[in-house]
Amino acid sequence: MSELVISASDVKNLRDQTGAGMMDCKKALIEAEGDFEKAVEVLRKQGQKLSVKRADREAKEGAVIALVSHNKNKGIVVRLSCETDFVAKNDGFVELTKQIAEIALKETPATIDDLLNCSFDGKISIAEKINEYLAAIGEKIELVSYESISTNAGEGQVLSYVHAGNRAGVIVALNLEGPQYEEAGRNVAMQVAAMKPLALDKDGVDASIVEKEIEIGKEQARAEGKPEAMLEKIALGKLNKFYQENTLNSQTYVKDGKMSVAEYLQSLHKDLKVTAFKHVALG
Repeated sequence: MSELVISASDVKNLRDQTGAGMMDCKKALIEAEGDFEKAVEVLRKQGQKLSVKRADREAKEGAVIALVSHNKNKGIVVRLSCETDFVAKNDGFVELTKQIAEIALKETPATIDDLLNCSFDGKISIAEKINEYLAAIGEKIELVSYESISTNAGEGQVLSYVHAGNRAGVIVALNLEGPQYEEAGRNVAMQVAAMKPLALDKDGVDASIVEKEIEIGKEQARAEGKPEAMLEKIALGKLNKFYQENTLNSQTYVKDGKMSVAEYLQSLHKDLKVTAFKHVALG
């Protein structure tokens, strides 16, 4: 008799439906011999029916925590979501988010699923801890975001910023180390939180977005009565404006409107630059 094979997509689908942990979902599917509905029943019998009942509820509130290692060579940001602002501001919920962030910083798992499978206290996984908390408060709780940045020793540093009320978190990597650049890193992280750039520079903007912006530019020019032969050139000009507003290096620095973010960093050291950033926010 061939061994039952449970696909990763089946496990993910069950997790999305129930809110249960990845390993719990896999075990339930195995017990149910791959039958999705029976697997849901298995999870319900394990006391996870509240997760199932609330699986279709939206969890747009929550808390975002960003942390950086002591040597500043590693940073992470996580978002734990819930349904109401009341729960999001609860000390226990914020503390749970911080504990998950600390584990993420220590373990640096590759994916959010790997993070959910990390041990919370040596007895249960993070996914199981979240389900415990969910059952206690009666709201849908989800770990929806996890990002990380690492730099090699001597090759830069990571700085962080958490917006008031834990509503957004940013980590930024600079190519130069030293306490003299830490304020600059935090300033740039605040810039990211405020201005929400899509990418570091134009090379990092998704090709589909570029294509869309060019088409929008052409349609705008066409609506203005510009000749067809000029549409491409006009659209590319609008695209450059788009890059200036939506890529970090080219954005106007919020603390000094006379320079860009790249120029601000160069004013501190000619070689100083951002090598990466991650931004996680509620909503």
